[in-house]
Amino acid sequence: MNALIYLRVSTKEQAEKGEATEGYSIPAEREACLRLCAERGFNLLDEFVDAGESARSSDRPGLKAMLARVGEGDIGAIVVHKIDRLARNIEDHVAIRAALRRHGCQLVSVTENIEETASGKLVEGIHALMAEFYSANLASEVKKGMTQKAKQGGWPGKAPIGYLRTRERVGGNEVSKVVLDPERAMLVREAFRMYATGDYSLAELQSWLASKGLTSPYAKKPGAPPPVSAIHVMLTNPFYVGVVEWHGVQYEGEHKALISRPLFERVQEVLRTHDRVGVRGRRHDHYLKGLLHCGECGNRLSLTWAKGKYLYFYCLGQRGTLRKKTGCRQPYVLAADCEHMVEELYRKVQLPEEWVTRLTQELEEEIVERQATAADMRVALTRRIAELADERRKLLRAYYANALPLELLKEEQDRISSQEDSARAELSAAEADLDKWQEALTLAIRLAGSCHAAYLKGRPKVRTRFNQAVVQAVYIEDRQM
Repeated sequence: MNALIYLRVSTKEQAEKGEATEGYSIPAEREACLRLCAERGFNLLDEFVDAGESARSSDRPGLKAMLARVGEGDIGAIVVHKIDRLARNIEDHVAIRAALRRHGCQLVSVTENIEETASGKLVEGIHALMAEFYSANLASEVKKGMTQKAKQGGWPGKAPIGYLRTRERVGGNEVSKVVLDPERAMLVREAFRMYATGDYSLAELQSWLASKGLTSPYAKKPGAPPPVSAIHVMLTNPFYVGVVEWHGVQYEGEHKALISRPLFERVQEVLRTHDRVGVRGRRHDHYLKGLLHCGECGNRLSLTWAKGKYLYFYCLGQRGTLRKKTGCRQPYVLAADCEHMVEELYRKVQLPEEWVTRLTQELEEEIVERQATAADMRVALTRRIAELADERRKLLRAYYANALPLELLKEEQDRISSQEDSARAELSAAEADLDKWQEALTLAIRLAGSCHAAYLKGRPKVRTRFNQAVVQAVYIEDRQM
């Protein structure tokens, strides 16, 4: 009788253990199945393996290939180690068994006695139901354990980018903990700060992170940067402020926070702002676009160029069919005049004293935090330079011992030199950036009490943030605010 063997293990971690690449338990299953085939005199034609695949779904490549082979009509038996290798829910088990019976193929289990009799089918059904119960109960217990871990401040899933999962012994027990990733944490912190300025889109932030060498530990391609969607998830995850959020409930985490809560809140506001309708970047971009409205008909003012060099705001209520409805006759207004009117508006805007005090305190804390980050970065880069120097020495020793060809030595030396130059450049840039940030934050502290002075000092993107935060709308009629 022609036969096929079907083998399966449940998790990729299980599949990657042991000396064999397909998993530690696969060889044991194979050995038992081969022994049974030899005992019964089966003619083994092929075997099919699903390594790291759950049996809760029948959507498995090995299983599909095996059923397709059975469909050729010359297979008399499928040999498995246990019934639950095929399926762990009764619906899939019945469907697979029906497919086998259609082609006259029997199911043979190494550990269970399956007979094509009424009592045999009853026993087989009981085994299938027990497999489904085991799977459902295991899933329930895992969910319960993960929820309990979250309540205790632990993180039940994979460590977010910027953190690592480690294991340490506490009181004789091995405990899993999440700690800061020395290679990625600083870049993640800087990503939050950059996005909080409002000057970067998610795509631009991803590009910057990729240029700095940030890679995702969970990417399918090793060394690949996180996708834009992962950057968005990172920026919205309260884990970075020391909070564990699990199924919509937040718990105080036992891990170290990577950023401050005020910084996290600023990032959430920027994300909301970028999603807000009416302030998207368009053909003619301007920091007042989306803010100005017509005082006569209430429609937004948009931008246009006159003679290729004069920038005007005009009422959208004057265009096309809208003009018949609104009857608007408001004149075009020079963009420069609109800018001046809004600048004068900020003379009347003043932050409450308690806001100024809190803002000054946060800016001073930001200086201290940046100094600490710069110190960590200097330590990491200095360590990296030392490691490269040690790697260079080892290469030379290998070459002198005739263990390395000259061509490979030159190639590796070029690589090390390039990485050293990059690390030294980043070290110089980190120190220069700290000086610039200290200067900028000191200036920000001086300007905290005057919205008008801060607005005048701001670049267009900064003015955009001011307008989104402070002013809801500005109405202009007859070229007056």
